[in-house]
Amino acid sequence: MANKETLRVGLAGFGSIGRTVGNALTDGSPGLRLSAVAVRDQDKAKSHLNTYKHDIPLVSLNQLPGYADIIVEATSRHSFKDAVAPAIEAGKTVITATVGGLLLHDDLIQRAKETGARIIVPTGGLAGFDAMRAAAEGTIHSVQLTTRKPPHSLHDAPVLQEKGIDPKNLKEPALLFEGSARQAIGTFPVGLNIAIALSMAGVGPDKTKLAVWLDPTVSRNVHKVDVDADSAAFTMTMESEPAEDNPHSAKIAALSLLAALRSLTATMKVGT
Repeated sequence: MANKETLRVGLAGFGSIGRTVGNALTDGSPGLRLSAVAVRDQDKAKSHLNTYKHDIPLVSLNQLPGYADIIVEATSRHSFKDAVAPAIEAGKTVITATVGGLLLHDDLIQRAKETGARIIVPTGGLAGFDAMRAAAEGTIHSVQLTTRKPPHSLHDAPVLQEKGIDPKNLKEPALLFEGSARQAIGTFPVGLNIAIALSMAGVGPDKTKLAVWLDPTVSRNVHKVDVDADSAAFTMTMESEPAEDNPHSAKIAALSLLAALRSLTATMKVGT
């Protein structure tokens, strides 16, 4: 952006999502530049970073806040706190992909208030967050998220063994989980980020209901949200394509992170 300082972006994690964001930033994004990458497997990251025009430092998760104004977290539930806590302590802006980590480590939200850090949760593979946030200014009576996943997307998930389901021979939809978004953390962590993000925009993780089906009639992840509020009743449906190099991640998840980044420096921001 003209007459404005370029923001340095550090990537915590360089898998499918991190590489998509990194590629876009190195291709050119006004007001933003990729300044550093932090990963556990540095050798694997180096091979991809070597394709970039400029040298990008590889640093530890603890070091990353010193190289960046904004941290994009794209790790895992197991690495979430290691990636986010140093950025929170440094008072940085964090855009997180692993939204479920915020419920597991909700102390980080309070700590962000104390340090002046900012946590941004992108919409990811779900539409309608603007409507949900608007409805939350009034009273929301109920929120139901129903997710249908194609069998191939969960071929190695432990829940299939627990329920005795063979995805290759599945002939009709099978219910894998039903409960609250908070209950899903311990019993069904697959695809949890969407449910947690939805709950944060609306009525919270205890009142947001979630049902997950393995469905041989669908070829994409299908998310349907039913909301009943005093201001409006609405239904949102979204079918998300899997990422080319990671079928467990939605292609739009990385693009949502990128859109959230670019909105920080945009002259005009569309949406709530």
